[in-house]
Amino acid sequence: MWLIILFAATYTVGSVNFSILLFKIIGKDDPRNKFSRNAGVTNVYRQAGFLPAALVLVLDIARSVGVALISLLVLPAEFVPWSGLCLILGNRFPCFHNFRGGKGTANYLGFTAIVSPVSAVVSMPVWCLVYQLFKFPFIASFAMVFILGVGTIITGSVHLIHVTGVFGSVVLIFCSHGPNIHAFLQNRRKIN
Repeated sequence: MWLIILFAATYTVGSVNFSILLFKIIGKDDPRNKFSRNAGVTNVYRQAGFLPAALVLVLDIARSVGVALISLLVLPAEFVPWSGLCLILGNRFPCFHNFRGGKGTANYLGFTAIVSPVSAVVSMPVWCLVYQLFKFPFIASFAMVFILGVGTIITGSVHLIHVTGVFGSVVLIFCSHGPNIHAFLQNRRKIN
């Protein structure tokens, strides 16, 4: 029962979307109304610039670090990735913002920074490198999330519950980028 309460609390904490709140504070339109139509860091950068995007990134990571620390303290090791999954679910489908949020990449980075610090450190330059090569943030995010997931499995437990929680987080983030994949494929068809 306490696992359900903890996971529900983690989902609720993840449902607080900092980009939507920041845009309200600075008097800008909802970030979900333009460009990629989500409330993630990249979309904040496109609409408001570097400083607001950096603030949202820092807040997302700080929240995720806190959730990871609490999870490590109170959960058996195999259930820790499930807490990360609940956090990402809250970010993706926030109960406070009509169930339309971000894609969870920054949250997963912050969570993994505590659970698997080496993979978090490795994933950041990989994100930059892949972005420089392909010029698409979602492709760079895929590379980052893949490294974070593999690192979490390697440094954690190979217990089925653990691996399933990691797999769920990675798949959820990948699926959240579905519109990006669709737009990318449509543009490639037009070029060809």
